[in-house]
Amino acid sequence: MDFLLEIGTEELPARFVVPAVTQLEELGGEMLRSHRITYQRLAGFATPRRLTLYVWGVGDQQADLVEEVKGPSRKAAFDEQGRPTRAAEGFARGQGVSVANLVVKDAPGGEYLFAQKRALGREAGQVLRELAPQFISGLSFPKPMRWGDREVKFARPIRWLVCLLDREVVDFEYDLLHSGRLTYGIRNFSREPVSLERPEDYFEKLEQAGVIVDQSRRRRLIWQQALEAAAAVGGKVLPNESLLDEVTNLVENPTPICGGFDPRFLELPPEVVITPMQDHQRYFPIWSQSDQLLPRFLAFANGPVNQDLVRAGNEKVLRARLYDAEFFWHEDLKSPLAQKVERLQQIVFLEGLGTIYDKTQRLLQLTRYLGGLLKLTPGQRQDAERAALLAKADLVTNMVYEFPELQGIMGAAYAAVDEERDGVCRAIREHYQPRHAGDEPPASKLGAVVATADKIDNLVGCFAMGLEPTGSQDPYALRRQALGICHIILAHRCDLSLRSLIEQAYGGFSQYQLQASLEEVAGRLEEFFRARLRNIFMDQGYAYDLVEASLGSGSDRIVTVNRRLHALRAQRQTPEFEALLTAFTRASNLARHATTDAIDPALLTEDGEVGLYQAWSRIKKEIMRLEQQDQIEQALFAAASLLEPIGHFFDEVLVMAPEDAIRANRLALLKDIASTLRKFGDLDKIVH
Repeated sequence: MDFLLEIGTEELPARFVVPAVTQLEELGGEMLRSHRITYQRLAGFATPRRLTLYVWGVGDQQADLVEEVKGPSRKAAFDEQGRPTRAAEGFARGQGVSVANLVVKDAPGGEYLFAQKRALGREAGQVLRELAPQFISGLSFPKPMRWGDREVKFARPIRWLVCLLDREVVDFEYDLLHSGRLTYGIRNFSREPVSLERPEDYFEKLEQAGVIVDQSRRRRLIWQQALEAAAAVGGKVLPNESLLDEVTNLVENPTPICGGFDPRFLELPPEVVITPMQDHQRYFPIWSQSDQLLPRFLAFANGPVNQDLVRAGNEKVLRARLYDAEFFWHEDLKSPLAQKVERLQQIVFLEGLGTIYDKTQRLLQLTRYLGGLLKLTPGQRQDAERAALLAKADLVTNMVYEFPELQGIMGAAYAAVDEERDGVCRAIREHYQPRHAGDEPPASKLGAVVATADKIDNLVGCFAMGLEPTGSQDPYALRRQALGICHIILAHRCDLSLRSLIEQAYGGFSQYQLQASLEEVAGRLEEFFRARLRNIFMDQGYAYDLVEASLGSGSDRIVTVNRRLHALRAQRQTPEFEALLTAFTRASNLARHATTDAIDPALLTEDGEVGLYQAWSRIKKEIMRLEQQDQIEQALFAAASLLEPIGHFFDEVLVMAPEDAIRANRLALLKDIASTLRKFGDLDKIVH
């Protein structure tokens, strides 16, 4: 038999819905398993007005509970004549069984008494009646609310409850509401309640009442309707997963409505038209087959509507927003972007760290530093510094004030009108990238330089003022910015020192009263970056021990860490690498006893140590040469040729010789080998 629990609500915020479905499934499965109710499968479903847990193949009753409780040892439980002692009698009494029902079993430490208790399972309906209110109260939301004078908190007011097990109502009360078999269809179009005889009727009867309960099916339907509606006007819609998810969770039965706007607005930058459509009104822009924006859009209404009336309303709303955007565009163009830089003095960056204008000056200095470090050409350096100067100027424009999500994008558009060089415009546009998880880092080198400068300034400033992320709280998006720097460095292979970059950024705050010293900021930020790199590499599928080994030898140069990791993964597949790890481990363990770094060839007398020293002298030169050329994988391969001589050394030579000088010399040789090989990573961390 099947089980259905539906929580009917006022319209839920779209962003609450997907996490709620996850909770339905996780909490539902945990609830049933922990209370020994068997089932075949379960799933969570959601629309804007309902959260539903559906469970297929529920068992008639709980499984019996058989529990063994360990008691005193056999020796303590019985006297020499085999009669039960007070310890045995007290244990039996405490467990509610007779002494005769106690059993003796082997356990760690000897033989012990055990009481076996069996609790018969109850009918599933009885158990679910008790669990349903607990289940509902266990659901959590970012901003729960109370309504009226009630104490219950939920995402939105609960209006009805359905709870059925097979054909029977699982009767319970929650927040003055009684569960029953009545649900409701789409608002304003299905006015009569829908009575459910059994859970199996749920999806079909609600669809007859205008509700597509399955969010996955609703999502597929919306996308198919979007493709067809756009094709009908000679266009196409581009994939947008976040918008598709949001629309899915805003409607219970999608109805596509294609609208239009005055083509004159296409003279504005495309983002200016798309942003109010997509981010504010949840419309899908329609594009031509040649990827030109068309003066059309696609909206989705909830259920059967008067399409002409809804279309006219949507067009009116969008028209007003586009008129505003057009006005802002022309107003902002009355002065060049460069003239707006001085106005940045009116905007505070962070309390105690000056204004955005001050940040712009730091950004300029950091860009100049990175340009020299990364060997940009004079022309590139000039363009990068120009981009850094203008990067934040659009923050004082009317357009960005109205549409903050267009920062950087509008700066690039205004710079293009001012006939700034293409590289400057592109760097301004890209310097906020990556803006969110899954976003691409800047594609241009100039954009990468300005973006890195911007993000490291934010990170160092916040850490210096004690504004570090704590737990799940990260109001300044510092984790995302550190991840962004890591992705930029990896994408552009920027061989730079994080420590030096942090020191350079910290120097830009010298005029302020900072709460943390350079050493404190650098230490905490280096660990912060290490954690971000660990996540990046793990997400890329690298083994945990290889990631730890690569980071363990220092994470100051991200490009070097990445090369290390790639080389270790490639070499791990070879049989020689396992033997090399074993040899390294032996050498590393013994090298801890070394008292000097100096190796005296005159003290090498035995064939095994002479052979190792000669081989190592040659191999080390090759390793250092390859390492300087960033050929780490080849360097590791060269190190593998050490296997034979180091094997002879350990077989033939007594490392811990009684003579102090000879012992110290042999240990110094092993220390040199271990410390050199450790350049490839903290090999001790590799599991083998």
